[in-house]
Amino acid sequence: MSRIDGINEEAIAETPLGRGEGRYSSEKQQQHSLVESTPPSAPRMSVKQAVYEHIGEFFKKPDPRNKPGNPKKLLKLNGHQAYTFTVAFLGWVVDAIDFFCVSLSATELATAFGKETSKVTSAITVTLMLRPIGALIFGVIADRFGRRIPLMANLFLFTIIELATGFSPNLATFIGLRAVYGILMGGEWGLGNSLAMEVIPIKSRGLFSGILQEGYAVGNLLAAMLYQLIVPHLGWRALYWISIIPAVITIILAYFLKESDVWKHTRQAQKAAAKPFYITVADMLKAHWLRCIHAVILMAGMNFLSHGSQDLYPTFLKTQLGFTPRQATIGTVVGNLGAIVGGMFFGYMSEYLGRRRTIAICTIIGACFIPLWILPKKFGPLLAGAFFMQVFVQGAWGVIPVYLSEISPSQFRATFPGLAYQLGNLISASASQIEATMGEKNPLSELRNGKQVPDYGRVQGILIGIIYCCVLILVIVGKEEKGKDFIPEGKDVVDQDDDSVDERPYTSDNAASDPK
Repeated sequence: MSRIDGINEEAIAETPLGRGEGRYSSEKQQQHSLVESTPPSAPRMSVKQAVYEHIGEFFKKPDPRNKPGNPKKLLKLNGHQAYTFTVAFLGWVVDAIDFFCVSLSATELATAFGKETSKVTSAITVTLMLRPIGALIFGVIADRFGRRIPLMANLFLFTIIELATGFSPNLATFIGLRAVYGILMGGEWGLGNSLAMEVIPIKSRGLFSGILQEGYAVGNLLAAMLYQLIVPHLGWRALYWISIIPAVITIILAYFLKESDVWKHTRQAQKAAAKPFYITVADMLKAHWLRCIHAVILMAGMNFLSHGSQDLYPTFLKTQLGFTPRQATIGTVVGNLGAIVGGMFFGYMSEYLGRRRTIAICTIIGACFIPLWILPKKFGPLLAGAFFMQVFVQGAWGVIPVYLSEISPSQFRATFPGLAYQLGNLISASASQIEATMGEKNPLSELRNGKQVPDYGRVQGILIGIIYCCVLILVIVGKEEKGKDFIPEGKDVVDQDDDSVDERPYTSDNAASDPK
């Protein structure tokens, strides 16, 4: 019997949070029906019992009937679904482009402002630290009033800040603008993720989750291309001015979005309940407090894994191994290509293996590639190590959008995933600083040009190994609701628009009437 976070779910079945949680896939329907029939007086499950149940579910053999579908068929969406996902994907790409513009142009910024590079990179830390604020603000607004308008507002403000960044007269102004950008970036992921996951068919969620998340890697690649094309010829300021073009295009596309049926149904339930918002929040925290804590800790581990394997790696290649900046850039590009491959493949495989098992497999195999990632002295093997390391790091990440969406309380599907993600990001913001500091305190035994050389490779290998183990444990003990239908069976949403599209994910009940 599945009671979540030590709470008997029947006790909240008549609340707005109980309604709208939807039904589960074939793996979960029987367990869910048992919960539905549990008497209200049934004793609550303790945290220990809940953890044991989650562990037992994790080690169950995957249902052989639930085989991965044909990728070509899974990629087929109706017009509205494809349009909505495209806007969500572009929003995340746009944010990633601007985020990486700072790290790529750090040397030019330091020269222009007459400061050390370390002072410039503090803007990155400020950006990461303020992202949870944006996740909370824009998430709450989106859950209350819809996703479309907050997304447009987010991207519009982002465009203004990006444009102003190019006019920064000094470092203090630059960092201040990057602080505002951090709030906006924190809000975008939750908005885009809820938009995408609410319209994608159930069987396609895993694959599109991987595609959506790797918009970050695509943005990194595009930022590197823009840097090479613009900065050597027009300077760093032009990089920020020109990079607003994708954001403007995305705003225009977002204008024509429609709200999902999932949000409309949830909003109807909110209005019918007629409860103050703070009471709804209190009910959610009371029912799902353990889930919230677990999600934040898991996202801290995932962000340590991502930043710990990416941020300092170019410095490791240049400083410790003596490769050129061009070679370090190639290493970054190869790693991002591996990220795109891994995110899509393992997102797709999570439909059969399950969300948690897929992440676990990525952590185990990824740990095996740590030696190839840091030990070779030749460039070719290191490139192979960088590629496969990111295949498995971002393979695990490719499951995160759909995993967080499915475990999210229904009335907080924009707030919960985004805030958990960004709070985890806040905790892990010091990942590269920890690696750099520990590498400097533990240098190589030999001197180079009479100077000590930090042993970044060993520190990165140890940290990533530890984080892989932590993430593995967290996903084993965590909750999973793979395949949950965000609109409960029999609950139809009346759309006021005559030309509306049925956005409900494919199920046996609505597949026959799907417009395809």
